[in-house]
Amino acid sequence: MKKRVIMWAAIVTFVLVAVYMGAAFFFQSHFCPGTTIDGIAVGGYDVAKVEERIRQEVGNYSLTLNGRENVSEVIAGSSIGIEPVFDGGIDRLMEEQNGFAWIAVLSNGEALELGTVVSYDEEALEEAIGGLSFMKRENQRKPVDATYSEYSKEDGYTLIPADYGTTINRSALKKAVSEAVMSLDESLDLDESGCYTEPGVKDDDAKLLALLDELNQYAGTTITYEFGEKSEILDGERIHTWLSVENRRVKVDEEEVLAYVKELGKSYNTAYKPKTLETSYGTTVTISNGHYGWRIDNEGEVAQILLDLKEGKPVEREPVYAQTANSHGENDYGDSYVEINLTAQHLFLYKDGKLVIESDFVSGNVSRGHSSPTGAYGLTYKTTDAILRGEDYATPVKYWMPFAGDVGMHDATWRRSFGGNIYKTNGSHGCINLPFSAAKTIYSNIEKGFAVLVYTLPGTESKAVQKQDAGSVVSLIDTIGPVTLESETAITTARNLYNALPDSAKALVTNYETLVAAEAALAQLKAQQPQPPQEQQPQQPAEQPQQPAEQQPAEQPQQPAEQPPQEQQPQQPAEQPQQPAEQPPQEQQPQQPAEQPSQEQQPQS
Repeated sequence: MKKRVIMWAAIVTFVLVAVYMGAAFFFQSHFCPGTTIDGIAVGGYDVAKVEERIRQEVGNYSLTLNGRENVSEVIAGSSIGIEPVFDGGIDRLMEEQNGFAWIAVLSNGEALELGTVVSYDEEALEEAIGGLSFMKRENQRKPVDATYSEYSKEDGYTLIPADYGTTINRSALKKAVSEAVMSLDESLDLDESGCYTEPGVKDDDAKLLALLDELNQYAGTTITYEFGEKSEILDGERIHTWLSVENRRVKVDEEEVLAYVKELGKSYNTAYKPKTLETSYGTTVTISNGHYGWRIDNEGEVAQILLDLKEGKPVEREPVYAQTANSHGENDYGDSYVEINLTAQHLFLYKDGKLVIESDFVSGNVSRGHSSPTGAYGLTYKTTDAILRGEDYATPVKYWMPFAGDVGMHDATWRRSFGGNIYKTNGSHGCINLPFSAAKTIYSNIEKGFAVLVYTLPGTESKAVQKQDAGSVVSLIDTIGPVTLESETAITTARNLYNALPDSAKALVTNYETLVAAEAALAQLKAQQPQPPQEQQPQQPAEQPQQPAEQQPAEQPQQPAEQPPQEQQPQQPAEQPQQPAEQPPQEQQPQQPAEQPSQEQQPQS
């Protein structure tokens, strides 16, 4: 029994060895089972069979081209004459194979790579590419660069994505297709292979995104201007109209910024504008002259806006002012000011609505054309121990407070009296002469920029002054006497002085009818005077003799009386020669020549 088992085992072993050896010898010329070459199953195939199999596979080859917007087209291998090229590669693979390892290959498989070499007809490939539908011009759309949108209130500036288009780069396409064919790839993604013409600026362009951020930073700025209880908001709605882009940098149109600042000034500046004042006499006056009030510094505000835009943050502030006032209310001078009534020769100092002091004064000499200017002013500066200099004098004052160029308030210790009508014949060169104690109090309560309101108010003269002025007119009328042609000067002077009186004083001129009669008599005398011979005017003989008759001499003396009093004309050239006088010492104000005081003549007494 044991012998029989041994015998059968020997037989089986022999058979197995025989089968193994037989297969091993077979796979010396054939590929082992489970072998693939470039993905083609070639187990049991000899070299010739493998070549035939590869020819079959290459013959059925096609390349699918996938493009943008769901484009898909196929190039058949047969259309470009594709064929495999055998250069002994399969033989080398066979030689490298271990036929005795066929059992291991059968169990695990073996994937070989031949790197199949193919050839194709380049002209045929060029023709095949040209015949693709997406290569037609009408089927291609040019790329458009990414950019930024117009400004909108809701979103500011936003990115407009690039349109990548469908324009094919022909040389890139040919290269990609050739490589795919040589590798026997079944498909080719045109976008991934770089076969399209790209836009110059893509969505992720760093410079574009930086520009977009900068635009939104500028347009996102909000400046809230505060004008007392009122406010004005500057935001992207206006700012974006100032912006442009040059070389991918934001540029701000400073002329447009200046135009906006000027608009602010037109709405909120109060300097040089008429002001109303309810006077201490109960009458409301309008003061038209003078520089007092709010005034925006155009250049300074433009510079500040540009800084705010670069910061790109919300800002709440006042404008940059060249000049400020007390209040943004109805009256910019508020409730702190010096009120100067030139007619009454009396002033009042109010601070926070409370009367601090009132005082008589002496203003500019009317008879010499030195009337003090009316207007609303801000105190230019104040100083002590100034010297008022003129051509032939130097008068020291303790308190000097200029407000209208070279005109200011100061103590006048050389004067014994103030108020009344002293100013008409013995006034200053324009300054407000004050008692020492009044000047000291005023000086202690005002600072640079303090409001000084100067006006005239007929009818506020004292009764004594009115009676005195009326008496002067009465006396002058009495001196006229019998009317002759030589009486014209006296009559004209009387008329002018009468017209300058307030109505209450005019009623005290008891001989006014005498003046009227004298004017009529003078007119009659002038009308009776022989007329000088007229030159012949051949073309208008009828009109020339009538010209003298059309003159009305009786009315001429009254015309000068209609002119406004000198103190209401602060801009007349008659005041200009006075500027060198009353200047404080040069060492005290070396940098402010425009603020130096005016002439102030030394007292003659």
